[in-house]
Amino acid sequence: MNTKLLSLYGLKYNPFTPDVPTEALHIYPKLENFYWRVEHGLIGEGGFALLSGDPGTGKSVALRVLSERLGHIRDVQVGALTHPSARLSDFYRELGDIFSVTLNTHNRWHGFKNLRERWLSHVKSTLLRPVLFIDEAQEMPACVLNELRLLTSTQFDSQLLLSVILAGDQRFNDKLRRDELIPLGSRIRVRLHMEYANPDQLMQSLQHLLACAGNPQLMSQELMQTLCDHAMGNYRALCTMAGELLATAAQQEKTQLDEKLYLECFTVPAPSRKRKLSSSNGGNHG
Repeated sequence: MNTKLLSLYGLKYNPFTPDVPTEALHIYPKLENFYWRVEHGLIGEGGFALLSGDPGTGKSVALRVLSERLGHIRDVQVGALTHPSARLSDFYRELGDIFSVTLNTHNRWHGFKNLRERWLSHVKSTLLRPVLFIDEAQEMPACVLNELRLLTSTQFDSQLLLSVILAGDQRFNDKLRRDELIPLGSRIRVRLHMEYANPDQLMQSLQHLLACAGNPQLMSQELMQTLCDHAMGNYRALCTMAGELLATAAQQEKTQLDEKLYLECFTVPAPSRKRKLSSSNGGNHG
């Protein structure tokens, strides 16, 4: 959205795009508790944490906020796996890039050893574990998940070298019940299942977005309630609808977004009587 359109509504940025500043994201108490447990426990002790939930419940956004928070803590090294569906060789290549370790892809033991030495050195010098974020964890092959489990611990599982923050949908929870992944599931120390939001939670999020963007009066109260009632608990759906309304309002140079605009954008027109009659007549010829 260009500067002219932003100035039309007194906005610092479009509040409905995925790249809004993290301070514009509303953090509810259960999520704040999850963050606290990671910040004050997991990064000092190591191990696995898991955010699970259906699409649109806010997992990726939650990871983004946590990554930024941890990145502001001195001596915490944060990395993110961008290709979760990769096989073992590419998995090692990406870990090498993330943690600046030169790996020989034809010698997996050499890579395994060098990564663990790098992490152990970091732990000894800072007393904090490096952190690896993995979104869409349900896409990871079981063999890669098991390799990650083996990589992260030493001394007969008594010393953890890495903190891993996983996020995935129900398929990942189902995968963890498989026999070969039960050892990984038993090592997840911090969990939060993210559920679809109720209308009140969506309203708090929407109000926070608008206030941080600079115009809490951008939408009428009735429109905000309508959006929250029709988003089906899905934060992504809420922002998609709101973004479409904002674009339409800007095109029409409306000063405020209201329910009338919602009806214009999202109400499906009923078939005309003429069309119905035409269809009916066509059916008689059959």
